[in-house]
Amino acid sequence: MLMKEYRICMPLTVDEYRIGQLYMISKHSCEQSGGGEGVEVMRNESDTHPQYGPGQLTEKRIYLSSKLPSWIKAFVPRFFYVTEKAWNFYPYTITEYSVSFLPKFSIRIETRFENNNGDNDNVFGDTPTPAENVSFLDILSDPIPEKHYKETEDLSCWQSSKTGRGPLEKGWREEHKPIMCSYKRVQCSFEVYGFQTRTEDFIHKNIRDILLVGHRQAVAWIDEWHGLNLEEVREYEHAMQEKTNSKVKSNQNNTGPPAASRPAFSRSISVTDERSLKKMGVTTAAMSDPSASSVPHGPLRLNSTPE
Repeated sequence: MLMKEYRICMPLTVDEYRIGQLYMISKHSCEQSGGGEGVEVMRNESDTHPQYGPGQLTEKRIYLSSKLPSWIKAFVPRFFYVTEKAWNFYPYTITEYSVSFLPKFSIRIETRFENNNGDNDNVFGDTPTPAENVSFLDILSDPIPEKHYKETEDLSCWQSSKTGRGPLEKGWREEHKPIMCSYKRVQCSFEVYGFQTRTEDFIHKNIRDILLVGHRQAVAWIDEWHGLNLEEVREYEHAMQEKTNSKVKSNQNNTGPPAASRPAFSRSISVTDERSLKKMGVTTAAMSDPSASSVPHGPLRLNSTPE
């Protein structure tokens, strides 16, 4: 299992980002959906945890098979999606990802938000992450994939008319007020001989890109969400979820069998694929029951967004 901690600072407060995060995730998910792929929201409901109190449980299906490298496509079924479950007990969240036919695959992300510049070396209050496993991501200067670059989201050019913040300059993390940090402890595992290191490295690279793009967008879009209250941003979230689900389902119906007639995950793998998986030490499994809403206490083999 490969574990890393990412620290991403933003020129916001933790209270502001509670709204900005919800807005960014909803808008970003809608923008990334189309062509039969994207994010379909299955559940978004209140949940209560004995330690963290009231929060929100969200379950999504992420269709992304065409975005996978060829060496992974070789052993995934045609109808492929990842299930994301996120428990939001702001300012602490847990996000897990699962793939039903790969029980040896798991991703777990714990996140805590604090009003500092990333200088808390034991933010989760248990065992500090070794320094060599900690990465600071700079939303100003770290490179992102060219396909995700937009001049309007370039924080060296960004200027907020509502808050007067921006543009960001070199060394901004040491001087900017306000400032907050998103601490993310990411554990990923793919225990298949011959694929483990390659796949875990691939997962972390993509998580890094997603974190950089998402946090840049939350800041760059500040004039769209700043001033909204929680009820208003939840209304926006609901409207965008309906739009996103409609885009995903419409494209799927136009490019393949209707959703109702799609084969179950455990039945969508050909005999050849299944034999190949067994040779690699993978036992196929049916999709776990999505109705369980209790927060898991550790990484689960069948549970795998960074938010």
